[in-house]
Amino acid sequence: METFLSLQGEGACTGQAAWFIRLAGCDVGCPWCDVKESWDAAKHPVRSVDAIVAEAAARPARIAVVTGGEPLLYELGALTRALRAAGFRTHLETSGSSPLSGEWHHICFSPKKFKQPVEGFHRLADELKVVVFNKHDLQWAEGHAAKTRPDCALFLQPEWGKRTAMTPLVVEYVLAHPRWRVSLQTHKYMEIP
Repeated sequence: METFLSLQGEGACTGQAAWFIRLAGCDVGCPWCDVKESWDAAKHPVRSVDAIVAEAAARPARIAVVTGGEPLLYELGALTRALRAAGFRTHLETSGSSPLSGEWHHICFSPKKFKQPVEGFHRLADELKVVVFNKHDLQWAEGHAAKTRPDCALFLQPEWGKRTAMTPLVVEYVLAHPRWRVSLQTHKYMEIP
């Protein structure tokens, strides 16, 4: 769908320069999604791996974040091998609703209530990021955290449209459950892509 240079705005790598590769197509359909235009893959041109990597290599950042939509709708082995060969750290942002493909340095797993993750995906995650839309999402998050590795970083992220109500709830929860961390969509506060 698009590629762009920005700062990682969420999770464990917040504040780091990264080249974003947003793939079109999504079968999850979160109502709060801020890139609903990514859902229909047919509305976006197909690009070659070589073209995507050449464009990335022309930029200074050496983290490539593959996101969507839902990027795992595609077989990502060729893309990640080419990015790694060009000197990139490969980062994935996914709901885990499709089987893992590709070779990743970092996997951000953000499960959604609208489509269950693939069995065993929790153990692959370097970070678990749960969007908090209501107070019930906190217990739902704990259910997912219980399936992750002990070294998986855990993040609760207030849903942007409800951040005024959800941020205090998330802060209170993290103070009482310090294995969790707060993730804010800092790129939105900075008004950058």
